[in-house]
Amino acid sequence: MKPLFAPAALALMAAASPAAAQSADEKINMVIAYNESECPVAQPGELVVCEILVEEDRYRIPSNLRYSNNPANQSPARQVDQIKYVGDFGAMSCSPAGAGGFTGCNQKFIEAAYKDKAEADAVRFGQLIEKARADRLSTIDADAAAEQERVEMIEREYMKRLERERDGALPGEGQLPPPPK
Repeated sequence: MKPLFAPAALALMAAASPAAAQSADEKINMVIAYNESECPVAQPGELVVCEILVEEDRYRIPSNLRYSNNPANQSPARQVDQIKYVGDFGAMSCSPAGAGGFTGCNQKFIEAAYKDKAEADAVRFGQLIEKARADRLSTIDADAAAEQERVEMIEREYMKRLERERDGALPGEGQLPPPPK
């Protein structure tokens, strides 16, 4: 019996983004370091993204683990932001009271989503990966031209050597055969 999900999986793989298709064969090494010397050197076929953090954060809990949705862990600044909307009603207020109170809800959702996205650590690594990839691709034309020049020089030397060998005398050419014994 053939599995039915295989065509769906192939269709999903075919719909992958072009960026994922480009980086399928490259290894991405994301490193968090506290100075330049801790960053590893990239090997061929590898992309190293090194994020340098402040030395004071070395022994702190990572930022993605520091935050929780528990109201007891909410900062006073965030509590003040929530309190400022208490009693807010009318148009663009996201309130069930008053005419047009519902109109601000979408705006609040959008603002919250953009705020979460801007604070996410994954966004920072995504930007660093794109920058490293752009830096690597910026030198590809110069590297290819240098490699082409090197290959052409090797080919010219090879052709000169072949001509010298073709024009030179063969071993034993021009000598008389040894006398019979």
